[in-house]
Amino acid sequence: MTLFVLLILGIIIFIPAFVVYSTKSSGTGESFRSGIRKGEDIPIRVYMHEQDKIVAMPLEQYTAGVVAAEMPAEFDGEALKAQAIAARTYAVKQMGFFGGSGLANRPGADVSTDYRDNQAWISEGQAKQKWGQPKADMYWKKITQAVDDTRGLILTYNGDPINAVFHSTSGDRTASAKEVWGYDYPYLQSKVCRWDQRAPRYSDTRPWALADMEKRLGTDAGVMAAAKSGSSAVAQIISRTDSGRVETIRIGSKTFTGIAVREKLELRSSNFTVNQKGDTMVFTTTGYGHGVGMCQYGAHGMALEGYDFRRILTHYYTGVAIKNIYGS
Repeated sequence: MTLFVLLILGIIIFIPAFVVYSTKSSGTGESFRSGIRKGEDIPIRVYMHEQDKIVAMPLEQYTAGVVAAEMPAEFDGEALKAQAIAARTYAVKQMGFFGGSGLANRPGADVSTDYRDNQAWISEGQAKQKWGQPKADMYWKKITQAVDDTRGLILTYNGDPINAVFHSTSGDRTASAKEVWGYDYPYLQSKVCRWDQRAPRYSDTRPWALADMEKRLGTDAGVMAAAKSGSSAVAQIISRTDSGRVETIRIGSKTFTGIAVREKLELRSSNFTVNQKGDTMVFTTTGYGHGVGMCQYGAHGMALEGYDFRRILTHYYTGVAIKNIYGS
C-alpha cells in the first residue's frame, strides 16, 4: 500500500509540473509559449560570424544590439521603437524556442550577426565605440529605452510572426515582396513613402565605363559590340514594376532584371535611370536597399510628424497586429 500511495502522489505532483514547464506552442495563435512570465528573459542563440561561435543571450539584449547596428541612434524614439519591434519579430520567427527553424547552415543557432544572412548586430561596447563620446552613453540609453518600452512586442499576421524585413530608403514607394523576391506576402505590399526624401542616400549617381560594365555583366552581353556598332541605345529600360523599380532592362544584346543589374553593378537600388555619356554609362538611383517592408528613414520622417510606432508599423506592414510574446 505504501508504494501505491507514493506512486499516486508522484503522478499528482510530477505530471502537472512537467506539463507547465515543457508545454511549447508552434508559434501560432494568441499565445506563443505557455509558462512565459512577464519579465522573464528568453534566450536566443546567436551565431557570431566574425568569431565563428554561438552565444546565448537574452532576446531583449539581442534586440538592442540589432537596433544599434541597423538604425541611426539619432533617429526619433518612435522610429527606434518601430525598429525594435521589427528586429524582435524577425528574430522570433526564426527562433527554435518558438518553433522556428533557426539557421540551416549553423545547427544550434537561431540567428546570425552577419547582415548578409540575417540582421546586423553589435555589442554595447562596439556601439559606443562607433558613436564615440560624448554621445555614446546617451545613444545607448536611448536605444535600450526603446527596447524596454516595447518589451516582448512583435508583429503578427493571422496570429503568426511575420517576415519583418526593412530597408534604409524607399524613394517614393516601397516594393512588394513579390516584385523583388517572386513570392507574395499579404503584409509586404507596395506602400507610399513620402517621408524619406531628406535621407542622405535618397539619390545617387554611379558612372560605369562600358568596358568595366561588360566585365561585370559578362562578355555575352555584348556591351562593347553594341557601342562599336554605333547603336543609339546600349542600354534601354524595357519595363518597370508597380512601385517604379526597373523590372527588365536590355544592356547590349542581353536582357537583365533590374535586381540583377543592381547586384552586378553595385547600385544602391533597382529604381534607376540610365544614360550613356561617351564611353560611360551613368546610372542614377532613387532609394537605398531592396525596398521591401519598413523604410527606416521613412519611419524617422513619420515620427517627426507625430506618428507613433504603431502607426508607423501598420503603415509599412499591411494588415498586421502587434502582440506581446508574454501574452500580456
